[in-house]
Amino acid sequence: MKNKLGLIATLAFALVLALTIAGCVASQKVASKSGAQLWGENCQHCHNTPTPNSFSGDQWETIGMHMQTRALITEQERNKIVEFLQQSAAK
Repeated sequence: MKNKLGLIATLAFALVLALTIAGCVASQKVASKSGAQLWGENCQHCHNTPTPNSFSGDQWETIGMHMQTRALITEQERNKIVEFLQQSAAK
């Protein structure tokens, strides 16, 4: 019985460790990409993307929060995309 519990605990630890490492790798990939890259990779999967000046900075913030949920992107990805769109809209 103790051996089974030890094995289960070891496997659970290994799984948590693997998921943590995978999350760090994914986070590093996001960190190396610009908001423009993330916008192109994520937003155009489902629809034609509007131009950055189609909406105001505040509207992009709201759209970003909505799309984070719909597109299952991370907060870091959303922030980079919204920042890109807001800066591009201001030009």
